[in-house]
Amino acid sequence: MSRITLIAAMARNRAIGIDDRLPWRLPADTRRFKALTMGHVMVMGRKTYDSVGSPLPGRTTIVITRRPDYAPEGVIVVHSIAAALARAAREETRGEVFVAGGEEIFRETLDRADRLNLTLIDQDFPGDTFFPPFDESAWRITEREDHGATEKTPYAYSFVVYDRIRQAGA
Repeated sequence: MSRITLIAAMARNRAIGIDDRLPWRLPADTRRFKALTMGHVMVMGRKTYDSVGSPLPGRTTIVITRRPDYAPEGVIVVHSIAAALARAAREETRGEVFVAGGEEIFRETLDRADRLNLTLIDQDFPGDTFFPPFDESAWRITEREDHGATEKTPYAYSFVVYDRIRQAGA
């Protein structure tokens, strides 16, 4: 099975979206997201996909929805997390499947994730969708890159990779 990585940017108050869009503009995060996910399978919920608006080039997109008639061109549509992960395992050739949101999909896949690839923004933002809390003691930070505020980006942020701590024999 491919490694399952949740990828998200979140504010200090855990906000990840408002009104079906990101609450901030952070070009460095957009570039990083593209670089990390290029050539991989991405799993996302219908609302997240609708906010993106079209399949992202260079990636296989699997959309999870409860709507039986939902069939946008260029994506694979499934109706459960289990079906999405099974299909992703068949499609992924490079060993890592990215789960790209939204809130409900993150909440339902967090226990299955091997890695969290997060952009942590050091500011609170208004939001109506949030990244779920997770027990940080079950994870080890394996990469961290901190960035201070600038004129173009008026808040500090960090790129942080958490890998799940596996018990011996697990």
